[in-house]
Amino acid sequence: MAENKEIEIMQSVYDKNDEVAAQINSELTQSGIYAINVMGAPGAGKTTSLIQIIKRLKDVTPYVIEGDIEADFDTKTLQSLGVKAIQINTGGACHLDSPLIGKAVEDLKINNGVLFIENIGNLVCPAEFMIGEHAKMLISTVTEGSDKPYKYPLAFEKADIILINKCDLIPYLDFDEDFFMKGVRALNKTAPVIKVSGKTEEGFDKVVSWIMDKLNA
Repeated sequence: MAENKEIEIMQSVYDKNDEVAAQINSELTQSGIYAINVMGAPGAGKTTSLIQIIKRLKDVTPYVIEGDIEADFDTKTLQSLGVKAIQINTGGACHLDSPLIGKAVEDLKINNGVLFIENIGNLVCPAEFMIGEHAKMLISTVTEGSDKPYKYPLAFEKADIILINKCDLIPYLDFDEDFFMKGVRALNKTAPVIKVSGKTEEGFDKVVSWIMDKLNA
């Protein structure tokens, strides 16, 4: 019978990622870049929201790192609008990590502006990994239901700003906004929650104001 051995883990598996993330954050700050980690489930409208935000940014250069398991449709859409964007395909991994971001930042050659990092469509793993960002933006949608803060607490707890997307559909759905907000505030007392719509363009001026306040600070 094989002998069982007890192995003591002396270093967190996250340590190396966090070390690289801290270095990226410092370099971006020195370059005048404010980086936002954009998180949300598949179909939450992350790219649509980015387009609405970017077209409202005045005198600020936007950059985008697009994360997907496969394909580059969103990157091509952004590039067609004149946005400097680069694609990362993970080939199966459910989140972006800091070494991937470090290489993308190097390839983008960015300086002064706002960097949006659109993470993989997932409400679990992306919230667990720092990737050099200054803030986390969580996009949730009314079509996903009002129970998401209760089912995916870490994403809501870590968010610095929360967007409720597709709010134009609220009259047609069984979305309990009070229940949703109760769940959010049980986890996160301070993050602003802004209702937005990619269709009607509601709310994005408020999002841009928040970003500009952070950038100027």
